[in-house]
Formats: sequence, structure tokens, C-alpha cells
Amino acid sequence: ALLVLIEPRPTGGQPEMIGYLWNLAANRIREKVADAPPSYLRESRAVSAERVRVTGELVEQYATSLDILLATLRSTQLDDAAARVAAIDLAAKTLVGLKTVDDRTNSIVEEPVASAFTRLRDDLRPLTTLSGVDLQFVEPPKNGRALPGEVAHAARAIVRGLALAMMEQEDIQRIRVQWDCDGENLLINVRDDARGGIDPSAAALDRLVRRVEALNGLIEIEVMGGWGTEVAVRLPLDAPPSDAADIAEWSLGGREFEVLQLLAAGQRNRAISQALGISENTVKFHVRNLFKKMGVGSRAQAVALAHSHGVASST
Repeated sequence: ALLVLIEPRPTGGQPEMIGYLWNLAANRIREKVADAPPSYLRESRAVSAERVRVTGELVEQYATSLDILLATLRSTQLDDAAARVAAIDLAAKTLVGLKTVDDRTNSIVEEPVASAFTRLRDDLRPLTTLSGVDLQFVEPPKNGRALPGEVAHAARAIVRGLALAMMEQEDIQRIRVQWDCDGENLLINVRDDARGGIDPSAAALDRLVRRVEALNGLIEIEVMGGWGTEVAVRLPLDAPPSDAADIAEWSLGGREFEVLQLLAAGQRNRAISQALGISENTVKFHVRNLFKKMGVGSRAQAVALAHSHGVASST
């Protein structure tokens, strides 16, 4: 914290003095960070990650609420007066929810799978009323392993996105949502009864695919003409271990380490995408994160630094 007290009347040299004090404090902060023990840096990164997660959940809830609000106002099942009353009620409840979600999510490091599923069902309940689509929920085992906060949040966002995409089909009547947990992964299955009108390459689904890949998960989309669409998602509950102990200070995730290995082998983004079964945009995302974590500005610098730290080229 930096506190500067100055005279209220303008005098010469004040901006220069304030700038000098600011730079003095900033340089001291940089020195403290450079000399900080690993435990301090881990805690700092954890706080930053939690802040990003909470912000992401607020954005997702805000976007979902707007989608449902628009669906309410466009609903052919309600007249203008009923739609207005429903929209006002939804907006009021959403405001209350947005004001309380920050405290709730900040306190959650892990979330029981059953309560995470209940929150998902509560989020989607307005769609059942307004769209006329029958949303069926198959409960996960109540004694299933607790979900890490980022997995629970991502799982809800993925199912919400799939449900909204499926409801765009004209001939849809039913969506079935199921969660299960095998002790190592959260297993998600979403299926509709439309005639297979989902486009797997649509932008909305591509965003969901990237979200699954960011958690080192797998997603399979099967479009069955005349029968509907089935989406299966597997999200690992544990981050994959890194094989390189001497690069622990970079705090690389499992997928980032795989990308780094392929970079060290001289592979370009398209080849990395094909080798790992992920999109080129996801590869670019991981490469940008690698540059930040390694403190480099180019692929050549990243490769040289990786080799100097004993990272073997992936074959």
C-alpha cells in the first residue's frame, strides 16, 4: 500500500515526487516477488485462479440469465402480460443470485457432486417452463467424489450450453441430462429426441469443445439422423502429473507439458493439433500460456529454455 500526502494547493515538483514514490514502491514489489519463496508464489497463483473462476461463473450466470430472459420474452406459450411478469420475476431473482454468488463460490474449493447437480437443475428449471421442452435429470450418486470447483463450474456451463443449443431445433421435445462419477472423472451425458439437427461445427459447440479440452477432458458428439443427438463428456477430477520435476517452477498443466514437448520437437501448431486431438485455437491458447509461464516471447526462446531444462522432445 502506498499513501502520498500532498499540499492542496499546486506547487512545483509534485508530479515528479509522486512518480518517484510510485516507482520506488513498484520496484520494491518486483524485488519481493523475485525473492518470494515457492509457497508464497503458489498461494498467489491460487488466489488468482480462484478470482478467474469466480469471475467466469458470474459471466456464465449472467449470460444464461439473459438467454432465459430473451426466451421468456419470445415465448409463444405466454401472452404479453404473462411474459412481462415472468421476465420481471426472473430478472429480480437473477439480481439476487448475482449478488450472492461471489461469496458462495469463493468459499467453495470442492463441491459435492449431488449439490453441484442440484445447482445445475435450478439453473435450467426456467427453460422447462418457458420452452415447453421436457428436461429430464438423472441424479448422480449422492456418495460420489466431491468435484473440484473449476470442474463443477465448467460442467454446469457445458450442460447449459448444450441445452440451449439443442433447444434451437424446431422438432425437439425432450432433453435428458445425466451425471455420473467413476472416482476419477465426472461423466456427463446429454441427449435430445430431435431429428439430429445439431451442427457439431457450430460456433456454440466449438466453444464448449475448447472448454472441455482446457480441463484435459474428452467430448464426443454423435448426431443420429432421425433419432437425435447424444453428447458424452469426461472431465478428469485430478490434474495430470507432470513428468519434469526440474520445471516445476513453471507450474505447467499436463496438456501444456505435452504441447511443450511437441514444441521442443520442432512441431508447428497444426501438427501439435493433430498429435493431441485438439483444435489449433486450443494449441495457440496453450502456447500463449507457456510463453507467460516460462517468461519468453517466442517459440525459439521457449524451445531453447525447454531443452536447457531437460525437457525431452516428444516423438
